[in-house]
Amino acid sequence: MYQKSHLKRTAVNLLFLLPAMALFLFAVAVPFVKGIRYSFTDWDGFSPVYHYIGLKNYTNILKDPSIVRPIQNSVFYTVVTVIVDNVLGLLVAMALKNNTKLNKTLRTFVFMPFVISLVLTGFMWSYMYSDVLYKIFGIKSLLGNAKTVMLGVCIMGVWRDTGYSMLIYLAGLQGIDEGYYEAAKIDGAGAFKRFTNITLPLLAPAITINITLFLGWGLKVFDYVMAATNGGPGRASETMALYVYNYTFPYNRAGYGQAAAILMMFAIFIVTGVITTLLRKREVDM
Repeated sequence: MYQKSHLKRTAVNLLFLLPAMALFLFAVAVPFVKGIRYSFTDWDGFSPVYHYIGLKNYTNILKDPSIVRPIQNSVFYTVVTVIVDNVLGLLVAMALKNNTKLNKTLRTFVFMPFVISLVLTGFMWSYMYSDVLYKIFGIKSLLGNAKTVMLGVCIMGVWRDTGYSMLIYLAGLQGIDEGYYEAAKIDGAGAFKRFTNITLPLLAPAITINITLFLGWGLKVFDYVMAATNGGPGRASETMALYVYNYTFPYNRAGYGQAAAILMMFAIFIVTGVITTLLRKREVDM
């Protein structure tokens, strides 16, 4: 009787999962498998006829000198946003840690940019740079200069994502027992020692989450650049994700684009996996 009831419950649970599983297979798994196959071809993305060319796409990518700039841009964006988002997020979380009405209101304002879509953020900041900051303050658009365009893109990311970082750190801070701080004060520890010896070690899980997430988001940044600059001026703000998009669609070299996408995926997987493993080892059980 128990076995029948258990099987029935399992069958019902699987039925609830079927729509999500079907959507995942249709939108993610099947295109991914097909993308691997196309990466070994010269498919242009439209023609029903294509030819298998082995590893030629992969070797051409590794020999392509124009791929250096997209890699540099992606790494620059990732390093800047990972550092700034985490530092600002932690500082704001510590400042707004107490559950007062004012702090709750301020948290909402800080978090609000995160609910705006990435594409809309790109359009908003493009308008800010060209029509607001320049006309009011005379500041030239960062997006119009090849030397400053990636800095302008980084500002978009930091503005939007700091609130998310703050939220993770708030959860971590509120989970720390105040008894640790009281004991440290009795022992004569100052604010800096309490921060370095109590707050940071016990925030290690939150730090791991934030760094891992922002690392993955940064290495595959696409929407900001696509909406605000489309890789310009020239190709000065082209990232790896935009590099993949350009070869897959505008340049009609889908096979090459798929190969670049697969290499990018493995690079992100390796980098995030290694860094997450190292961070996990430094975590302290609360």
